[in-house]
Amino acid sequence: MSLLDYKKDESIGTVFSVDTGNVLISVTDLDALRKLQVNHLVVIRSSKAGQHLIGLISKIMRKALVQAGGPPDGEETPEEQIVIENLIRVTLIGTLLDAVGTQQNVFRRTLETVPEIDAPCFVLHGEMMTEFMKAISRQVHEGQKALSLGKYTIDENADAWLDGNRFFQRHAVIVGSTGTGKSWTVARILEQAAELPNANAILFDIHGEYAPLTGDGICHLRVAGPADLAGAKKLSDGIVFLPFWLLTYEEMLAMMLDRSDQNAPNQAMLFQREVNDTKRAQLDALKKRDVLANFTIDSPVPYSLQTVVAKLQELDNQMVPGRNQEKQGPFYGKLSRFIQRLEAKQQDRRLGFLFDVGDDAMRYEWLSELSTVLLGSTGVRGKGGVKIIDFSEVPSDVLPLVVGLVARLIFSVQQWTEKDLRHPIALLCDEAHLYIPERHEAGGLAEVGLRSFERIAKEGRKYGVGLIVISQRPAEVNRTVLSQCNNYVAMRLTNADDQAVIKRLLPDTLGGFVDLLPILDIGEALVVGDAAILPSRIRIDKPNTQPSSATVDFWDLWGQKKIKSGIDEAVEALRKQQS
Repeated sequence: MSLLDYKKDESIGTVFSVDTGNVLISVTDLDALRKLQVNHLVVIRSSKAGQHLIGLISKIMRKALVQAGGPPDGEETPEEQIVIENLIRVTLIGTLLDAVGTQQNVFRRTLETVPEIDAPCFVLHGEMMTEFMKAISRQVHEGQKALSLGKYTIDENADAWLDGNRFFQRHAVIVGSTGTGKSWTVARILEQAAELPNANAILFDIHGEYAPLTGDGICHLRVAGPADLAGAKKLSDGIVFLPFWLLTYEEMLAMMLDRSDQNAPNQAMLFQREVNDTKRAQLDALKKRDVLANFTIDSPVPYSLQTVVAKLQELDNQMVPGRNQEKQGPFYGKLSRFIQRLEAKQQDRRLGFLFDVGDDAMRYEWLSELSTVLLGSTGVRGKGGVKIIDFSEVPSDVLPLVVGLVARLIFSVQQWTEKDLRHPIALLCDEAHLYIPERHEAGGLAEVGLRSFERIAKEGRKYGVGLIVISQRPAEVNRTVLSQCNNYVAMRLTNADDQAVIKRLLPDTLGGFVDLLPILDIGEALVVGDAAILPSRIRIDKPNTQPSSATVDFWDLWGQKKIKSGIDEAVEALRKQQS
């Protein structure tokens, strides 16, 4: 039985003109016209039996037309010669088929036909709307555990579901101004993923706001801060060190080398040589002949940075035999500034997670242990496969490099895993504009870290790595990465530049959909893409556990008679680099 069983007298009007995916409807039912709104759904009868064209109202117009044989130029038109034409512009978004094989009421985002002139048009509302939305929802999640976002704004009786496979396979964008509900949306998605027995996802939590999320399926990790350096905390405690030997040669130079220094080429060449020799010596001592056979400077092999510094200092102070007396060596004094920068980084407690990692993270086997925690469907302490990594103690100037390092490591291990043993993993990038920037300095830390995400965006799907970009400023997120995303969850955006970015990403036929962005309610989102069969306005359900809000209630706190001050303690913590 057809879901859309309309009677002819229920028509609000007929097709006036057709232009590919856009249709003009001449409306004759004035009562119906008053109830119509932009983005309401309508149904147009197809020329094929058993098919109904579904469209979104993009514009409602009323035009005054003068009948043929009007008055001469300069004379006023008599009222009886003016005809009022009521029109609505409809963007066609798909076709509902009464049956496909044994399946009933199947929606497809294709247009096998276009409507004929004078074909009747009907409004989709009431009980029929509810049944239509339920049919779409069943189509998305039938046979699988559904990814639920909330309720459709146009019909709150119908649940809104996404195709979980397509959402993570084809990358996604979640955007919205501060306080619009991005964190709710992310938390809701993570809670549902955590319920799956073999979920595998990593959230880069930049400000530590997702710490309240708990459950057997959620594992919390934290990049080591200054307070973690004195103890013997290990990966099994949820403390993550990212030792310097994981950095590629280019990443190390981006952090250490001042390219404006006239001696920069010599510094880079000698650093490469000494690191290369030190790594080779370590592999030789471990008898790793198979690794040595294909070894490069970027091979992630533990080595002693103190040994490298000592060799550089030796070259910096080297005296060589001359004709009558010793003379300065070829690199005498040319490495001093590089060595000073390297030693300063080593002594910076904020960078202890890189340079003061302890003996445990200097073991050859440690990389395999870290990779198992990051890519496995079980994290630490028996917790499940949704890993939330807290980067809140990572200095902002090296954040792009550090997050990019973790992303590169995950992608590289996934790439080298045998295809039959590869377990898909999703990377959720909160505050993405901080480390996947649109503007960056050539050769700087941001550019080096960005390359990992550009590669994942372009090639990740082949290796089972999905990317979810989350940001309050999409205009500041790298365009290459955004252009590879095929799913969009857009909450309220008030900045014109941010709106323009989302508008460019959406299909031309849905450009008007973006006009709703500045007027969306808190917790409301426009959802468009491969994972959503129907472009929809959805009210996101609150997650079971809400993330910590980063919003401070200024006025309420200012209005309190007594407040506690922690300034003295904060100053001491600043001096000690330890909270």
